[in-house]
Amino acid sequence: MPNLSKERLRKGVKKLSLKTRLLLAATLWLSAMTIAAGVSIPGLVRDYLISDLEVQLGHAMDEIAANLEVDDKGQLILSAQLSDPRFNQPYSGLYWQIETKKDIQRSRSLWDQTLRTKGKDKKPHYFGAKDEKLITIKRTLFLPEVSDGVTIIIGQDEDPIDDTLESLTGELWLILGVMVFGILALIIGQVSWSLRPLGKMQRELQSLRAAEQHSLDEQYPKEIAPLVKDLNALLFHYQELLERARHHAGNLSHALKTPLSVLKNELESLSDEDRAKLEPQLAQIQAQIDYHLGRARMAGAMNILAVKSSPSERVDAISLAFDKVFAEREIALISELDTDLEVAVEKADLDEMLGNLLENAYKWGKSIIRVHSNDIDDSEVELIIEDDGPGIPVEQCREVTKRGVRWMKARLAQVLVSISSLKWHTVIVANWSLERVKWVDCAQFLS
Repeated sequence: MPNLSKERLRKGVKKLSLKTRLLLAATLWLSAMTIAAGVSIPGLVRDYLISDLEVQLGHAMDEIAANLEVDDKGQLILSAQLSDPRFNQPYSGLYWQIETKKDIQRSRSLWDQTLRTKGKDKKPHYFGAKDEKLITIKRTLFLPEVSDGVTIIIGQDEDPIDDTLESLTGELWLILGVMVFGILALIIGQVSWSLRPLGKMQRELQSLRAAEQHSLDEQYPKEIAPLVKDLNALLFHYQELLERARHHAGNLSHALKTPLSVLKNELESLSDEDRAKLEPQLAQIQAQIDYHLGRARMAGAMNILAVKSSPSERVDAISLAFDKVFAEREIALISELDTDLEVAVEKADLDEMLGNLLENAYKWGKSIIRVHSNDIDDSEVELIIEDDGPGIPVEQCREVTKRGVRWMKARLAQVLVSISSLKWHTVIVANWSLERVKWVDCAQFLS
């Protein structure tokens, strides 16, 4: 299970967009740095405040040491009043205490209390008159009048520093939060602005696919400009190759037309038996040539610089011509195609495909031809041509859809043509040669 979760996480990360990756990385990094700053800065400030306080206590220590004397009775006294009035204010939080083996002298701020320690640490913590924790410094002096050393302890309440740090920490987190959101907003704007050329390229590629333009704009940043230039060169290279293939197909068609015409004429001079043997073979050769030339022509149209045509517009144009040609049959064509529908086929190729199918429908239909479409997905659509003709028996479906085979005995009732802007699925109709791509029960007989 853990391996499965890791695999899913890895796949999920791979699917993230560039923008999401950049923003996620920036957010994680900023969060880590913000937490580190929020935790470390109060500690640094605390160390600074304690160090500064110890310096101030050191000045008081020097003042006490300078004024420390022994009176006529052998007791320690201060010859002058200290400059800081808090030493004389009871429970002020600033205290001094002088210790010898025989006596203890203390500041008035201690009132009737003494500095005391708690715990057994190597560096004991002193507590003041209100049992508050103190920040202290300690010094031992030796006076001629005192045989043993004199220990001076000065301490100040630690609570004001803690209160200052608590207030500072709250303000610090607020400032860091505002800073993080400000930096994230800047990064979002920077990433969006930096990735805008890629969005522009994506839109231009969609326009290329929709045949709204034929190349990419070369006004890109220098990091992307070489890619755009090479892509344009590749587009035009393939366009040139496809055009060349179409020209070769056309040349082949013209080169074979004359020999086939000569052979067909020669058939007239042969006996009926010989003509019956050779005529189907020539017809199959002609069908194969037409089939492959049609495929080559459509492959040429399927270039990377996409073309587009409107099936609705082409069906209307073709039906106008066939209404005149087959006027005596009184065939009614009903087109249900959406006028906004477009397919990636050149007009000439779409006219040939639809024209052959519609001509067959006009020839064999009784009274009605229906043309409609069916969306398969976002990139593929079925164009469906139906008529009420006699149709093809189911048992003969396989025969009629063999490549290069003519079928003049019956009529196909339904043909499905799938045309995609990315992948073509086509029915090519040339001299009644059909390639079956997609059929529903071969043919549907309409009542």
